[in-house]
Amino acid sequence: MTRPRPDRRSPLDADTDAVGRRIRALREERGISLSTLARAAGVGKATLSALENGTRNPTLETLYAITAQLGVPLAAVLSGPAATPTVRGATVTATLLESFTDRDASFELYRLRVTPGGEQLSPAHQTGVTEHVTVFAGTLRAGPADAPLTATVGGHLRWTSDVPHVYAALGDEEVAASLLLRYPRT
Repeated sequence: MTRPRPDRRSPLDADTDAVGRRIRALREERGISLSTLARAAGVGKATLSALENGTRNPTLETLYAITAQLGVPLAAVLSGPAATPTVRGATVTATLLESFTDRDASFELYRLRVTPGGEQLSPAHQTGVTEHVTVFAGTLRAGPADAPLTATVGGHLRWTSDVPHVYAALGDEEVAASLLLRYPRT
């Protein structure tokens, strides 16, 4: 079944059926029950089941919570036919530009937009994951929830994101930035 492309307000601009199949396959490869993954990721069992069946459109926060518990980068569930899948959270819109691997780590490069007027709390990633953000427009507050950092145009932020972390645009201007996530190989 082909689903229509989600509208601008939809959390995920990718094939929800394919994303759901990849989540299910990763869960089953690891021998994790639906209930166990849902509980560990902090999402409802019915929500996870609907995601796996392609009938629910996940937010960025939900996908990060699930992929962290599966021990994989976000791109592991987003990669597929869509050339540049986009995921939306409370204030962040992230478009996957590229994912690549070297012998020590896997990387994901995103184009970020952070809308003013709110704050997004992102769940912890796997141990040792780092985030590197370069700001091209606006003023960004991001980093560990208990000690966020601030950067303006041309600034760069880096933090270990295996703890809950936040993103917020300060002021009235939307933040445009790049985000590079580094997932160390285990």
